[in-house]
Amino acid sequence: MNKVKIGKDAKRILVAGAGGFIGSHMMKYLKKQGQWVRGVDVKEPEFIESCADDFVLMDLRDADGCRRITKDVNQVYNFAANMGGIGFITRVKADVMHDNVIINSNLLDASRRNCVERFFFSSSACVYPKFKQTRPDVPALNEADALPAYPGTPYGWEKLFTERMCLAYYDDYDLETRLARYHNIYGPEGTYRGGREKAPAALCRKVAEADDGGVITVWGDGKQTRSFLYIDDCLEATYRLMNSDCREPLNIGSDELISIDQLADLIIGISGKRLEKEYDLSKPQGVRGRNADLTLLRKAIDWEPRVSYKVGLEKTYRWVEEQVKRSVRRETVIKGSKTGLVGAV
Repeated sequence: MNKVKIGKDAKRILVAGAGGFIGSHMMKYLKKQGQWVRGVDVKEPEFIESCADDFVLMDLRDADGCRRITKDVNQVYNFAANMGGIGFITRVKADVMHDNVIINSNLLDASRRNCVERFFFSSSACVYPKFKQTRPDVPALNEADALPAYPGTPYGWEKLFTERMCLAYYDDYDLETRLARYHNIYGPEGTYRGGREKAPAALCRKVAEADDGGVITVWGDGKQTRSFLYIDDCLEATYRLMNSDCREPLNIGSDELISIDQLADLIIGISGKRLEKEYDLSKPQGVRGRNADLTLLRKAIDWEPRVSYKVGLEKTYRWVEEQVKRSVRRETVIKGSKTGLVGAV
């Protein structure tokens, strides 16, 4: 990938978790803004060629390493986390809390010691109480709803704890922190198989793998609801928040509620296939309903989601479809090589 020219007023920015979905896209977004970017993760981006000016492979649970990589930067965007979709975060609890609290603590303290100007933390809608998300037609959650606290997963508790830690670092050390509660960010070039994928990517994969006239399995009864935000909208909102004066946690998401059934139907329609749905009630489905109230976000950064579900899912499905086709082609080549039929006429 050609390097983007660095602007004369560029900041030096660290993107933690740069090998993951949002982090890898954020590196690309920041480079387009003319910034100098250092990426850091235990892995390089899987689907996007790194455009970072400096990419460091390291485990962010290493406190000394965190102090080294933050020593010469102006801003830190922290997307690093041990996480995945509902199947993962309801199965893996201790490691999620342990790893993420250490990562976040290390990065915050290193940023404070190295006089980083601003620190962004990617929190989650999982911080909201279970008792406010018990029906599909759920009222949109505003930021004050997080307290009194009762997240439904250890992952949510860890996110809420780190929000409070960020605010404490401002109170005690004047470290400017910015906090976003992400509501289901989706798009191409992210995890779509292996157990850590989220609902849009998982459904895109199931539809892409299904034969015309076949059946796909939906977790739960399909009536559970969410709102989803396309990655391009997420990046713009995050960048605006980082450069705003707002220190309090803000929702970043869509306020357009959709059921998992409707989500699946949209993806099936995009595919052009005739598919039936079956439901697996034994699988985790999370809270019954969750939607984002964007009132405070609109006031703080003058922003609106722009990418519709149809447009965002079309782009996401076509990318996943191509990955599935490539996987099938690779498997065919491997099987052919084992049988000696590769290149046979």
